[in-house]
Amino acid sequence: MALFPAFACAAEPGEPSTSSGEGSRKAAELDWLSNPSFSSEDALLLHQRATEGANLTPEKSPLLTRTTSRSELSGESGTDESLKQPSKKRKKKKKKHHHYKKAKKKTRGDSSNSESDVDIKDIKDKDAGSGRNHKKGAAVNLDKKTSNPTSSRIVWLDDIQASTTETFIIDKKPDPSNWAYKSLYQRDIPRYKRKGESCLSIDAKKQSITSDSSASKKKQLQRQPERYFTKDNVKMLNTDGMPVCSKISLSDPTAFIPICQVETDDPSDTTELNPLGIYDSSTLQWLQGKGRKSADCEPENTQQTIQEPGINIKSDLMTKVEEHNKKVRENPGDINAWMEFVSFQDELMGGPGPYAGKGEQEVRRKSLKFILEKKLAILERAIESNPSNVDLKLARLKICAEFWEPPALIKEWQKLIFLHPNSPELWKKYLLFCQSQFTTFSVSKINSLYGKCLTTLAAVRDGSMVSHPLLPGTEEAMLAIFVQQCHFLRQAGHSEKAVSLFQALIDFTFFKPDSVKDLPTRGQVEFFEPFWDSGEPRIGEKGARGWKAWMHQQEKGGWIALKADDDDDDEEIDEDQEIKDKTLPKWQIWLDIECSREASHWLPWRPDKNKTEAEEDCEDPERQVLFDDLGPSLIQISNPDLQRQVVYSFLQFLGVPCTRKLFPSNLYIAMDENNIFDSVLSDEKPLTSVDFPLSGFNSIGHLNTMLRGRHHIGHYKEGEEFMQNVFHVLFPLFSGKEKCNLSICWLQYEISKVVQCLQGKNKKKLKAQGRKSKKLAKNLLKAPDNRNHLSLWKLYAYLEWLLGNIDDARKVFDTALCAAGAEGLKSPQLCSLSLLYAQLEVEILESVEVAVVSRAAHILTTLAEGGPYVPYSGQVLSVNVLKARKTYEKALQDHLSKMPVSYQGQDSDADQLVNLVGCYALFQYLTAGIDAAVLIYAQISEKLEASGPQKGENTEENFGIHNFPTALEAVTLLHTNLLRFHMKISIYPLNPLREALTEALKRYPSNQSLWRSYIHVERKSHSASKARRFFDGVTRSTKSLEPWLFAIQAEQMRKKLTDNVQRADVSEVHSTIPETGLTNRIVSLFEHAVQSENGTHCPLLWRMYLNFLVSVGKKEESKGLFYKALQNCPWAKVLYMDAVEYFPDDLQETLDLMTEKELRVRLPMEELDLLLEV
Repeated sequence: MALFPAFACAAEPGEPSTSSGEGSRKAAELDWLSNPSFSSEDALLLHQRATEGANLTPEKSPLLTRTTSRSELSGESGTDESLKQPSKKRKKKKKKHHHYKKAKKKTRGDSSNSESDVDIKDIKDKDAGSGRNHKKGAAVNLDKKTSNPTSSRIVWLDDIQASTTETFIIDKKPDPSNWAYKSLYQRDIPRYKRKGESCLSIDAKKQSITSDSSASKKKQLQRQPERYFTKDNVKMLNTDGMPVCSKISLSDPTAFIPICQVETDDPSDTTELNPLGIYDSSTLQWLQGKGRKSADCEPENTQQTIQEPGINIKSDLMTKVEEHNKKVRENPGDINAWMEFVSFQDELMGGPGPYAGKGEQEVRRKSLKFILEKKLAILERAIESNPSNVDLKLARLKICAEFWEPPALIKEWQKLIFLHPNSPELWKKYLLFCQSQFTTFSVSKINSLYGKCLTTLAAVRDGSMVSHPLLPGTEEAMLAIFVQQCHFLRQAGHSEKAVSLFQALIDFTFFKPDSVKDLPTRGQVEFFEPFWDSGEPRIGEKGARGWKAWMHQQEKGGWIALKADDDDDDEEIDEDQEIKDKTLPKWQIWLDIECSREASHWLPWRPDKNKTEAEEDCEDPERQVLFDDLGPSLIQISNPDLQRQVVYSFLQFLGVPCTRKLFPSNLYIAMDENNIFDSVLSDEKPLTSVDFPLSGFNSIGHLNTMLRGRHHIGHYKEGEEFMQNVFHVLFPLFSGKEKCNLSICWLQYEISKVVQCLQGKNKKKLKAQGRKSKKLAKNLLKAPDNRNHLSLWKLYAYLEWLLGNIDDARKVFDTALCAAGAEGLKSPQLCSLSLLYAQLEVEILESVEVAVVSRAAHILTTLAEGGPYVPYSGQVLSVNVLKARKTYEKALQDHLSKMPVSYQGQDSDADQLVNLVGCYALFQYLTAGIDAAVLIYAQISEKLEASGPQKGENTEENFGIHNFPTALEAVTLLHTNLLRFHMKISIYPLNPLREALTEALKRYPSNQSLWRSYIHVERKSHSASKARRFFDGVTRSTKSLEPWLFAIQAEQMRKKLTDNVQRADVSEVHSTIPETGLTNRIVSLFEHAVQSENGTHCPLLWRMYLNFLVSVGKKEESKGLFYKALQNCPWAKVLYMDAVEYFPDDLQETLDLMTEKELRVRLPMEELDLLLEV
């Protein structure tokens, strides 16, 4: 019988084929399907046995039925004559059989859906090519094999009596079922496979049988290979290995750890049950149905079997858990131990990484919830042991925010505030929480909450609240909360209320009558209210005298009304002319008018009595500020340092650059301006780059979208007059150094406007602004107190230099140096003046070769000599250079020797050290080269580091009273600026500058100047991997937001460079910087940044994120991000204005949302429609 019935007509091997053409070739190809060992005698014997068995058994077997049906379908025959003599009768039978097969296929094959590689059409085409010759040849070959004339339709093996070892049967007809179903019968196909090349039943160890089922195949296909970050693999990695000891002595150098081989007790059983030898003894015993042999096999730690698989009870994590439990059990009052135990739970979680699949992230989310519940349980235990501790309760509320709804959280916060009304830190966190709740947020509600907070803390400070003591640092915290409230109102668009708050606090602090000083705060506020409502000019307004003078005059009978001069030259914006082009889109017209009114109407409106105006004449009632809006927020400030801080905070609020920084508590939530990345001439002039300490904050009157930027420099005429009046009112309040500092702030404000004109490259504005600034500088220097103040002379000379008047600037510098006398290196102001003069001269040098005889070398040499200054004559003597070097060395050693005694806490000593080091290093650079200068900076930095910790993070804990840059930070800045300048004019390796910047940024991660220098240096590098690793390390080690902001900016600069290269308009572009997922990397940085503690409520970060998504064309995602930003910063008006520009179709919806949250809308949509109709 053929192995495959469908190919039974194939020719037998070794016999000549009677077919020709394609049929012969086909028969030759199918020789392997025939069995040459078949004999007809064996077939007859089998047939006889089968017949006898059939007579005994009346019922047919399934095999018999199937074979019978096949033989019936194949028609008559199996004899030699019918095969040798093909006749017409056989052909007719063939035709009938063919028709019968077609009918059979229609009945049985239509519903077939098996999967086979054999196609019916292909088989028919092949059979048509060979025809009868193929069948005839196959029949002849089969006849030669059959010698016994006895034949039957069915031949059974049991009928054949011969007991031969090779007994076969031939089925000459193909099985039509294979054509119908396109495959063999399913039960005829074995599901097992042999492995091994030996014969059956010879060696059980060298062969095996595997079952191959379709179900197991599907499971194997569906199961993906697990990565290292999956839950099971992380468990396995966290499991400790078994300790293995070598039995050989460690002194033997060839010592190794022996591997014990498993010996089986019963080889016969092992061979049968373990044919491949892969089971260990325990598994074999289980397969044999045997138990353990002895109790020695029990594990040492029976508790391990109860634990979760993959976790070792003796692991380090479990040991740490025991240690933490022991700490908090033995000392329940240790708050740090409880906090460490809570933070340790994150280490226990050990979930998948941030790039895991969705399923694993879902598992991680569930495990995260479990960890939060565990933390909550630990904190509740801690609070039971320490019911009066605020930090534990704050940590509990932070975790509860993940589970509870906002109303429930607010109730818990209110309970906590009621229990601890004297805690300023708790109030700050409560205010930030309420301020960032979008569902319950409104400006009036939050403003009243600020007032309640300050009123409560003022009562604690006065001693009115007897139940709670006054905590240290309350007065500083109260001022910080007050400044935070002013910035909140500014960001919400209510700039009039913010300005009025500062006006009221300055009057309340500096112009307080003596008769009310002994009263509590609320009593003083009641006396202050009549003054505020009297219509008397306030701070910044023309003719302001203050609360004290008004009260004194009221006791005498009031003021004598004088006629004020009519100001006919008032420039008021005509509202009819606000719309310059009515053809513009509606949203653009709204933005133009809104920004214009924001810039011109930031001062509170008050009725002019000379013009007989009343409160009803105000067209916009929101511009009026009532006393009820600011009365609860007034506080007493008695500390002189804090009083000065009030003044500088107000000046910074108006846009004046000051040396003092904002309070850290409200630093990042007030950051909303994109000018943090402006280099401010840093690229062109690295040595004398202007650094304003308040970059990143919108000053009053400058509220614009990200794409529009600032349209005007400084303020309008009314605003500039207001600032002049403020300075004139503040000057009499101070004397000496503080009064000079106010003059310096004013002149720095004028210089900042000149720098903005230089950046804008507007020569007309620069010329006009230069005239105003020079006039102010001369007027300030004419004052008797300022004539000998070198800091003002320095700023005036620098102003002339910026305006391009180098000769006039040199005259001013020389005049100031000649007037300074012969103090030399002992004067910090003289050192600072000489350093700036020398730096400006060095920046205009054409080459380093002429530096030794340059004007800069003459300036620094004369400074070291200590004699009167002699103007530069064109040469510098070598002897003077040597003397000056010795003088610098001695002065520096003397200063460092007394530094531990006088340095700490005195800003003048720190300034003197910085200026002295800067002058000496620049002198060495000009006379001995860059290496000598770098050596000085390295030595000084090492000594300053050894003198005491000056970590940037620790300085942020102060409230900004003496928050000046430390000496080490200033020296590092001078060092990096000198290296940048030298690399600009000559060839020098990049590594020293990179190392200096990285070390400095690790120490001072919030220094914006250092970050600007770093990204400026790294943007020239082809490989970004170093910078990325550094950014990643700094962001992990600090809470400052600056590393995140500048990391994002560096990637955006790289993307911009890549886009410019790839989109260049040239015939062929060879991109050397591939865009390897920069967009996804930037999005990932943004996501991590907004999830950080300080980045969640930073409006600038959300604005940058929104702007980036819009710039890459992700409009739908950016819209979702806008609403996500509102969930965290609902008070920031700039976010709504950005949304108007990005989504102009939703203008009405955005304005309705602003109105609902009570943000300031200066141009309602109804007024805009009326203006467009005119």
